[in-house]
Amino acid sequence: MSQSPKNKMTTRVKRIAGQVAGIERMLEEKRYCVDILNQISAVRSALDALGVELLTRHLENCVLGQGTDSQHESAKPMSQQALLDEVKTALSRFLR
Repeated sequence: MSQSPKNKMTTRVKRIAGQVAGIERMLEEKRYCVDILNQISAVRSALDALGVELLTRHLENCVLGQGTDSQHESAKPMSQQALLDEVKTALSRFLR
């Protein structure tokens, strides 16, 4: 049985939290700097993948799904221009 998208994202977040805790342990253990940097890179990559997944789901459910049965229950009713502006703002923040 496959996990729901929400459960998959929760699992990803828990894995990322574990990676961050691992970085903390590595610092406490005074591990080799390059090893710590590699772990930081892995966390960044995992966060980017989570962000892409969230953005994709937002576009599917909150933007394209606006006014349909697939609309997310928390989606705010917005005009197309307001939706576009919101996506542009979210993208600009995400891509920093």
